[in-house]
Amino acid sequence: MPKSIAIAIVLAALLAVAGVIAVRMHAADTSNAPMPQAGQMAPNFTLPNEENDPVSLDHFRGRWVVLYFYPRDMTSVCTIEAHNFQRDLAKYDALNAVILGVSVDTVTSHRKFCTKDSLTFNLLADPGMNVVRRYGSLGHFGPWTIANRNTFLISPEGKIVKVWTNVSPSIKIHSEQVLEEIRDLREKS
Repeated sequence: MPKSIAIAIVLAALLAVAGVIAVRMHAADTSNAPMPQAGQMAPNFTLPNEENDPVSLDHFRGRWVVLYFYPRDMTSVCTIEAHNFQRDLAKYDALNAVILGVSVDTVTSHRKFCTKDSLTFNLLADPGMNVVRRYGSLGHFGPWTIANRNTFLISPEGKIVKVWTNVSPSIKIHSEQVLEEIRDLREKS
């Protein structure tokens, strides 16, 4: 066998092995923890907001927390979802509730999104995907790794009381659904 063919075969084999390793590493990097369920304590975390200030979930004990994961800043559906939460912000305040949006975007991207769309609630940056994974919300859209559109309602005691998964792209009513759930739970307690 000529030397150049032997080298080509060895190189092809090395590239194939490297490709398998890369695929396995990518799969490991994009795995989720089991999604927390209603009745469980919400996993605590600290992430930077759009101003690069650290925001910890445990700082909101005593308040309802709407923790929503969304795919990308400034995309059409994500913008509608954010606008609806912003529209209802006074209603959430009246119910002692806070909105926290999380995506794998950066602090800089969140700052631009908040400025462009006049958003006044916290958007938390998780480009390392650690919190997104812990909440079982890591997903893919084509070649991009994103946060799946899931919402967790967390009680003032820090317990998850309701989970909405794969929130519909026609999310115009989602904020209203969350508000209604908080009202119902407050009446029962």
